[in-house]
Formats: sequence, structure tokens, C-alpha cells
Amino acid sequence: MTGPDGPRPLIGITSYLDEASWGVWRQPAALLPRTYVDAVTGAGGTAVLLPPQGSGAPELVARLDALVVAGGPDVDPARYGAEADPRTGPPNTARDAWEAQLLDAALARDLPLLGVCRGMQLLNVALGGRLLQHLPDQVGDTGHQPGRAVFGELTARVRPGSLLGGIVGRSVGVRCYHHQAVAELGAGLLPSAWSEDETVEAIELPGHRFVLGVQWHPETDPGDRRLFDALVTAARTG
Repeated sequence: MTGPDGPRPLIGITSYLDEASWGVWRQPAALLPRTYVDAVTGAGGTAVLLPPQGSGAPELVARLDALVVAGGPDVDPARYGAEADPRTGPPNTARDAWEAQLLDAALARDLPLLGVCRGMQLLNVALGGRLLQHLPDQVGDTGHQPGRAVFGELTARVRPGSLLGGIVGRSVGVRCYHHQAVAELGAGLLPSAWSEDETVEAIELPGHRFVLGVQWHPETDPGDRRLFDALVTAARTG
């Protein structure tokens, strides 16, 4: 596909394998909130869904211009050598394994990469980091996930001179929905945004073209496409 600025970059977005209903059907499906697709296409890319497929990640990544690792269930604590907290969701080992393969292949190829919520957490774990399994235990409130399907509205301060800072400036209003967070950073990662309670809200990997993870959900804000615009711009310049 071609847009006004030339060929539209091919942006892979990881997705769920879950049970879903439509029409008269209820059956296993590969699905993703449409907000991700709209964010990518609105920024000038072509969105391709990447549900767990078991193998073939390096060959698939070689065809992409950028990768979005989407939000979703908690990462299996076994991936960072921890016992599961009772409040950690059941593991989705197939999705964890598939997305870890995609991340490894994307980093090896220096493919532009955006991790969203779970995607940021899995990026941290893939590089040897660890997660805090229940954030309210540390911060004392549920502001990052106020209730079922209710986003927390927060302001994050941004590290000056960071990749993220070059996109959004010194602070940014964010919509969060997470009860886990970074506990220990993975190798080479730089924290680049924090909420008022000092929770790490963004990480990036210096030395790469574009590797950014954000703990919030930028795809849900159609009025602010800056992160997706920046990702698609990086995809065009590869």
C-alpha cells in the first residue's frame, strides 16, 4: 500500500488467541482491540496482526518495518525466576514464548519497536529484568488500575534528552491499566518516565534506532498519536 508519503510501512502488532463472540459464533479467535490498528493506520502504517504461531518469528520479523508488542495478560513470573503471586493472572505461556521470540528477532535486526503495557514488561524481562507482581503493595493505592476496565489517569514526568522526551516533551498525560511494574531493569535499558509515585512508566534501549516501552496505553487516545507517528517515521527510515 502507498500513502501520500510513499509506501506505507508494514507494522506488526502482537495479538491475543482467545475465545470471542460475533454473530452466531463463539469460538477461539485471534483478536486485538481495534484501537491499535487505528493508531498504526492513522500514523501512516499498515497494520498486520501477529497472533501466537509457535515458530517462524525471525522470518516474519524480516518482513516487517516495525513491531508493536501489545498489552495483555501478566507475564509468567517463571520467565524472571519468581514464584507467582496469588494476584498474578494465569500464565499464557504460548503468547509469552511467541512474543519473546519476536522481541529477540526485532532487537537482533534493530527493528523499530514499541512495547505497550505488557509489551514494555515483556521487553524488560526479555533483557533479564524482573517485575513487581502487585504494584499496590508498593505504592499503597490502585491509581494505576482503579477498577475493572477503568483506566487510571496519570501524569508522567519524562527524562530530558531521552528518546521519549524528544517525542512528548518533559511530561505527558497517560492512561494506565496495570497492577504490575518494573522492579529491576533489564540489561542496557534506561528508565525514561515516572509517575508521581516513582513507578517506572517508560523504558528505552539506547544504541538502537527506536526501542521504547511505555506502561500506559497510547493506542486508546486518538487525540495524541505522537508515539505511533514516531514509530512509523522510524520504520520509514530503516
